[in-house]
Amino acid sequence: MHDTYETPLNSRYASREMQKIFSPDRKFTTWRKLWVALAESEMEMGLPVTQKQVDELKAHVEDIDYEAARRHEERTRHDVMAHVLAYGDVCPNARGVIHLGATSCYVTDNADILMLRDALTLVREKVLEVIRRLRDFAMEYKDLPTRGYTHLQPAQLTTVGKRATLWMQDLLMDLDEVNFALSSLKLLGNRGATGTQESFMKLFDGDGEKVDELERRIARKVGMEKCFAVSGQTYPRKLDSRVLGALSGIAQSAYKFAQDLRLLQSFREVEEPFEKGQIGSSAMAYKRNPMRSERICALSRHVMTVVQDAQMTAATQWFERTLDDSANRRLSLPEAFLATDAVLELYANIASGMVVYPAMIGKRVMENLPFMATEAILMEGVRLGGDRQALHERIRVHSQAAAARMKQEGKESDLMERIAADPAFPMDHEHLTKLLAPENYTGRAAEQTVNFVKNEVDPALAGHDAREMGEIKL
Repeated sequence: MHDTYETPLNSRYASREMQKIFSPDRKFTTWRKLWVALAESEMEMGLPVTQKQVDELKAHVEDIDYEAARRHEERTRHDVMAHVLAYGDVCPNARGVIHLGATSCYVTDNADILMLRDALTLVREKVLEVIRRLRDFAMEYKDLPTRGYTHLQPAQLTTVGKRATLWMQDLLMDLDEVNFALSSLKLLGNRGATGTQESFMKLFDGDGEKVDELERRIARKVGMEKCFAVSGQTYPRKLDSRVLGALSGIAQSAYKFAQDLRLLQSFREVEEPFEKGQIGSSAMAYKRNPMRSERICALSRHVMTVVQDAQMTAATQWFERTLDDSANRRLSLPEAFLATDAVLELYANIASGMVVYPAMIGKRVMENLPFMATEAILMEGVRLGGDRQALHERIRVHSQAAAARMKQEGKESDLMERIAADPAFPMDHEHLTKLLAPENYTGRAAEQTVNFVKNEVDPALAGHDAREMGEIKL
């Protein structure tokens, strides 16, 4: 079928792993697992639910008749009741105990939290994988001098590996946010229509402790430790804002990396991977466009804007609940995760295949290094008996002349030749060349890289096994 819109997040970008988490199968089997957990816990606590009914519910968790659910929803205009009825169709003996005491949010909200947990866990693993690949890149190129930039103007030298530590540091901060979001997840539990658990209090003859125990049992059965202490009908939509905020942070970091790489590729210093048969431009056959980096930026912008949906939804909930969150969350939550997943797939792919051109990097370093080295030349001249103030003035004159030659005539810098020919400087061209070794101007870049990897990156990666990432569709 090609006459109906489909989201490119599914068809082009996101991994099958993430798509499955937000699939109808995962959603509705989770609903059924929650109904099983409710019925089984109610049975354990003495309510009129039999083991035979629980077994029947368990036997039909996976076999969802979507057509039957569709027919029920057409009649009832209620998605949860449609699936209650469809579940009852295949579990006739248990039909009367499905959803006992619960409201719709028992399955919708609890299922959403469980899917957020699984999706965040997958995101966490992919962030760690990107960091691992950047770590290897940083250590390989920790000693390679390169131009540093401030204001996008040539500044003091750094190293290719040291620059990668900046990308990793951003991701480590994102990892902290993801870990916090995961640790703060709590189940809604069994709260009823307005969060007061009134329906369950009736089931248990006003025994609040039994209601609490029911909730604890349900949470354990679905792999959660805690439930929110208080709620309205829904779990706090503030949680969605927190979770999508963590994804927005990842998008910001990925955008920064991809933007840096796009600039580096324009300098011909570092390039993203380029496949043998890949076409950069339909018109300009020579082009090697940074398409993957550009895609990261495009998808990252989407993630950073989608988080605003969660923020607005959290801000505009009325009292114990309003339904204007529902349609928005059906879009914003899956899209945020699918887009983030796609970004991380691309990031990992690029990080493991970046092409570095040391000769070009070295050439561009040497275009500006003579200017950066003037202080060292000044000090060496003084050490050899020169007058500091006089040498400073000569360097100023020569530097301006060399810069003018580069800008106005398009020629290479001849600053070293000018200084070597100036009798005020007690050193020849060979002596000056020794002062221009780029590794002498990178400060502690290599040392910082090693220390950062040892003290920050490796502990974060401890226990993380390298994982395969999906094939990138160009």
